[in-house]
Amino acid sequence: MTIGAGTPGSSSPTGAGSTTGGAGGAEAGSTTGGVLGGERVRIYEVGPRDGLQNEARPIATEDKRRFIELLVDAGLREIEATSFVSPRAVPQLADAGDLLRSLPRGRGVRFPVLVPNVHGLERAEASGADAIAVFTAATDEFTRHNIGMTVDQSLDAFAPVLERAASLGWWRRGYVSTAFGCPYTGAVAPERAVGVALRLLGLGVDEVCFGDTIGVAVPSQVRDLLARTLDAGVPLDRVALHFHDTRGTALANVVAGLEAGVGCFDASTGGTGGCPYAPGAAGNLATEDLVYLLDGLGVQHGADLAGVLAAARFVTERLGRPLSSKVGQAGGWDPETGRAVA
Repeated sequence: MTIGAGTPGSSSPTGAGSTTGGAGGAEAGSTTGGVLGGERVRIYEVGPRDGLQNEARPIATEDKRRFIELLVDAGLREIEATSFVSPRAVPQLADAGDLLRSLPRGRGVRFPVLVPNVHGLERAEASGADAIAVFTAATDEFTRHNIGMTVDQSLDAFAPVLERAASLGWWRRGYVSTAFGCPYTGAVAPERAVGVALRLLGLGVDEVCFGDTIGVAVPSQVRDLLARTLDAGVPLDRVALHFHDTRGTALANVVAGLEAGVGCFDASTGGTGGCPYAPGAAGNLATEDLVYLLDGLGVQHGADLAGVLAAARFVTERLGRPLSSKVGQAGGWDPETGRAVA
């Protein structure tokens, strides 16, 4: 996660419409209740922004719009559409204004956009935005490499942005990147990430999102961070988790988050994106893999696996590469016939 979110769920791993059953129920060792077993979580889709921002191959604005339309058709209701950072910094998203103005409104869909400063907010406001995300990190070293500021400087820059967005009645999110590990300083103490989250909440964000930016976290670390977050007085209904699958632990970390009580998880359809500072990064957690897991656990979420796979195939074709996510390659599964389903 670098600079550069309907109706109840109706799909199961089989595509047969199950939203309950499966492997529901909190596992032994859960201490905070959790949301497993028939409850509902939010899938916050980051593919159009985080998934595309580092891609070398340009994608036409109309293809981005079609990608987002397919995500909406699949039942996703929070879709981070683009970023109003400098077009020089992120040329892939230079069409942010044109794209945002072209998106379909209604159907209960929120299209947050990333903004770095007041100028970015002004561009977003002129383009019809009504939800934003700001972004910092748990370490100064990463923040300097990412946006040329220290953590303190980034929070100072966000204060007027969030104040203006609040006056407009916009929804506001704050990212804490490198919440588990930094490519420059190594392991990150959980209290450091929680401290940044508290400062973002103090600036008025509605939700904080902890990011495993370089894909190093394991479930025990997720549980520890969330326990410390609760101890700091932050309710988990104001927390989201953003996992990269660089080392294959993203879904295990999602389960740890679910067991702890987190109700919002970021994912990128097609598994696109990833951190340019993480050697060998495999990209974000794929939305289709997350949907398959949630369906099997009986956790409602509102997205349709077949629809998500259609969007994943569309975007990876436009990127000129094969679909590499696990469910993208294997499809869903029908337990009645034992056969894979698209």
